[in-house]
Amino acid sequence: MKTKYIFIMFIALAIVQIGIPGQMIFKRESVLKTGTAYKFKTQPIDPSDPFKGKYIFLNYDLDSAMANDENWQRHQDVYVSIANDSLGFVKALSVHAYTPESGDFVKAKVRWFSDSNSVLEFSLPFNEFYMEESKAYDAEVAHRNAQRDSIPNNTYALVYVKNGEAVLDNVFINDIPIAKVVEMQ
Repeated sequence: MKTKYIFIMFIALAIVQIGIPGQMIFKRESVLKTGTAYKFKTQPIDPSDPFKGKYIFLNYDLDSAMANDENWQRHQDVYVSIANDSLGFVKALSVHAYTPESGDFVKAKVRWFSDSNSVLEFSLPFNEFYMEESKAYDAEVAHRNAQRDSIPNNTYALVYVKNGEAVLDNVFINDIPIAKVVEMQ
């Protein structure tokens, strides 16, 4: 009888251990399949600490927006309503302290709020792009070199957004995935 209960507990534990990661994977895959794709223009990677481990660190042009005169606190969650501009890149429409009722939005963290000009600076949560370790350094160098190019909007991250969830799909240089750019070098 005791073995039966131990076996049932083992099965329940196995289901939980498989179910939780499975749910996380399913949620991200759902965003990638049914979410809206947005192009986030990237800025040069910080040359003093470009990546840690197996990822490259990305900065985005979209890092601030005009805000209401609310009492914003550092590290507070903020919801940034977004849309595409005329060139197909993301732009901020507004920022809120609460979840917007309609439209696409991303959740970010407040970095700074300037009372003088009502600009709220924020950081986006998808600033790490994981790659094969052997390609990460070459990708960082290719990204930095592309940023020095005189062609505007040549580097961007493709991010899928659905109900406030954002998944970084890929990083592009001149509309070519960064892993292929590294392979071509």
